[in-house]
Amino acid sequence: MQTEEKNLTTPLEASPAQTDGTEIDLPDLDGEDSAAIIEAVLFAAGHPLEYSKIAPLFGSVPSEVKRRVAEIAEEFNRRDKALLLLALDDCAQLCTREEFSPMIREALGIRRGGNLSNSSIETLSIIAYNQPVTRVYIDSVRGVDSSYAVSSLLERGLIECVGRLDQPGRPMLYGTTADFLRCFGLSSLAELPEVEGVEAQIGALANVSIDEVLAETEPAPAGPDAGGEGS
Repeated sequence: MQTEEKNLTTPLEASPAQTDGTEIDLPDLDGEDSAAIIEAVLFAAGHPLEYSKIAPLFGSVPSEVKRRVAEIAEEFNRRDKALLLLALDDCAQLCTREEFSPMIREALGIRRGGNLSNSSIETLSIIAYNQPVTRVYIDSVRGVDSSYAVSSLLERGLIECVGRLDQPGRPMLYGTTADFLRCFGLSSLAELPEVEGVEAQIGALANVSIDEVLAETEPAPAGPDAGGEGS
């Protein structure tokens, strides 16, 4: 008795198909429709989406998608519209322009409270411009203990440990995260405001309002760093 031959092709090996089982052609990453497709996917996602998640839509690889998204973002952000397309290191996101934040919070009943304290802004600026840095370096620049500010920024996901210094005690090295770029509306660190000198770096981000990704108000200051909150 002849047995029916089974299809051994796995779902990952199979070509994309419509719901009726017929195969469909993948769109061209550099084609006319790619920009609209990427914009639609990012809008629907509502959060930073990795290039590795977008790549299969075009049968491509993350590095090529990153290149294409950067091209799309350059043109997209020239428009005088409400949205920005952020092309980050390993992901992309559609977000609203900063000037619309008050209206968005009012319409959606969003509680304000994403603002950082002065000490956290100072610490974040020092890390952003000099990374990777140790906490001892931050303390020496600010002239006060920065333990609380560093802990707060770590908790918020704006900085992270990126390694350890090859010195006795192997102190942690801190750098900024993709969330830092997203909160400040930057595509890369190269877009940080140009400043000269350490004192200018400390205040470089002071007048930049972060968005509501920082969901909760920073806890009340405690410990040696508390004195810097009002400075």
